[in-house]
Amino acid sequence: MADNGEEKLIAVARHIAKTLGGHTDNMTDDDILKIFSNFDGRLREKLTDNLPGEDPTASAKFEHILKPLHRQISSYVAADHPIWADSSDAASFLGAVDELTALTREWSPMGHDKSVSSFLDRADDLLQQAMYRLEDEFKTLMELGTESFDVTRLRDGESANPNYASDTDEEEFDGEGSEIPVAHPVSDYDIVIDALPGGTIDDLHEIVKRMVAAGYGKECSHVYSTCRREFLEESFSRLQLQKFSIDEIHKMQWSEIEDEIDKWIKAINVALRILFPSERRLCDRVFFGLSSAADLSYMEVCRGSAIQLLNFADAVAIGSRAPERLFKVLDVYETIRDLMPEFELIFSDQYCALLRNEAVTIWKRLGEAIRGIFMELENLIRRDPAKAAVPGGGLHPITRYVMNYLRAACRSRITLEQVFEDSLAPLGASGDYMKGDERGLSASSSLAVQMAWIMELLESNLEAKSKIYRDSALCSVFMMNNGRYIVQKVKDSELGSLLGDDWIRKHSTKVRQCHGNYQRSSWNKVLGVLKIDNSASSPNGASKSLKEKLKLFNTYFEETCRVQSSWVIFDDQLRDELRESVAGNLLPAYRSFLGRLRSSLEFGKHADRHIKYSDEDIEARINDLFNGNGGSGGGRK
Repeated sequence: MADNGEEKLIAVARHIAKTLGGHTDNMTDDDILKIFSNFDGRLREKLTDNLPGEDPTASAKFEHILKPLHRQISSYVAADHPIWADSSDAASFLGAVDELTALTREWSPMGHDKSVSSFLDRADDLLQQAMYRLEDEFKTLMELGTESFDVTRLRDGESANPNYASDTDEEEFDGEGSEIPVAHPVSDYDIVIDALPGGTIDDLHEIVKRMVAAGYGKECSHVYSTCRREFLEESFSRLQLQKFSIDEIHKMQWSEIEDEIDKWIKAINVALRILFPSERRLCDRVFFGLSSAADLSYMEVCRGSAIQLLNFADAVAIGSRAPERLFKVLDVYETIRDLMPEFELIFSDQYCALLRNEAVTIWKRLGEAIRGIFMELENLIRRDPAKAAVPGGGLHPITRYVMNYLRAACRSRITLEQVFEDSLAPLGASGDYMKGDERGLSASSSLAVQMAWIMELLESNLEAKSKIYRDSALCSVFMMNNGRYIVQKVKDSELGSLLGDDWIRKHSTKVRQCHGNYQRSSWNKVLGVLKIDNSASSPNGASKSLKEKLKLFNTYFEETCRVQSSWVIFDDQLRDELRESVAGNLLPAYRSFLGRLRSSLEFGKHADRHIKYSDEDIEARINDLFNGNGGSGGGRK
């Protein structure tokens, strides 16, 4: 008979059990104490006072339950064939594992009893053996999905199962039985890889539940992640993506890195849009209901491959800033930028936070690399030496290089505006930097200011180079050629809308000023000879003056044409404009001079004998200017 305190304790326990929906009418006091022994130390103490030492049947009861489980589980553990080859064997084994797990959990509170403790040790040892066998079975089932994914065999919009043939697979063989190659480029990434059959996934999930319940979740996760990592690594290998260290990449020739970038772009798109999402889906199904284990396993599966992809992009970002690398660096930058939503989505859990943050960091680092490349372009322009004059005052290679470079760069205008938007605007060598409105820009975006600054550097460099020419007219031709080329390249590209109409008008005016300088420095001397001195005191004196002027004109004109026929005007329209301008000034003055010559008393009707060049000859010689071929002569002998 329990004392008064015990009666109260048992009464309270009965009341709690009844409140929770239990039927306590037919339950003994010991039954009540057993139910609540896991919740209250006093109840556990009361129960153990009555059972272990005084009830020798407790250990016998444990042994009675454990013995058949031991026999059953041991037979499965020792089996030399996969248990899951037979569904009934698998169900029987899992049932036995469930019973064993429940038994150890039920009897664990009585572990202080020596007789029960020895049986608990045997049960724990048996459970460990069962877990090892479950781990092996889990691995065997997982290995069904280790065949890698070959993206070249996919058509847009298809689902992918790398292990099981479909109707589509059968269509890839002709009547002779030979395989027809299929390598369609993937542009629609709405593809899910079914790496394992649904039944296998269900089996894996059942194993996971048992291993986690028995405290072997970490071992289960390790086996899972090891198998799936092998799948990803082999899939990357099929995409021809190799593992390189950052140092190895930096030692490569740029042409080799360009090839690797093309492979990387393909691989990271497949990884972020197909492989990783499919792994997330598979992981969530295998570890259904166990979100923490699922997140940890997924991170372990994808971390190595994700780091491999990010390390390559990082190596590109911290590599050389040579200007020719801009376009491939832009490709890498744009690829990561466009995939950031995928990074955020598939690496959203706490375990993947580092991968998510690393992707953002490398993306920003690529932006810094792009800005650094433009700085190196500035340095290249500044350092380009004025070693020798370009023959004929033609287009300088630095002008062609810079303008074509900027035109090509502006095809990625949206990206470049993004890169420069939040960055500090570039400074000149001396820190001399002006805002967009001070540079005459209609738009003052960071990119527009950057482009205008490069244009100023180029113009300053060309002006320094023009000083090499001793002939001021040739100096003007050189600046005209390069200035016209710059304006044309700006007008017919994104540079025009970026720099604005005001910038174009300003630099077109500079080209016209060079045109005027050419006219004055080159032809004013020739035109000056044709001016008639009306102050001559006598007809004979005037005739003598006309004869000398004609001779002097012929000399100046021939020398000018000889020299300028080797000069070059690259632009057809500009060349025609210059010739028309020269002819428009020279021919009227020459005709007037010839008229005065023919009307002079001394020459009279014999004047034509002294005239070497007709109007047509003068025009022909002018039309032979700027051909870069040394001229073709002409004129009467």
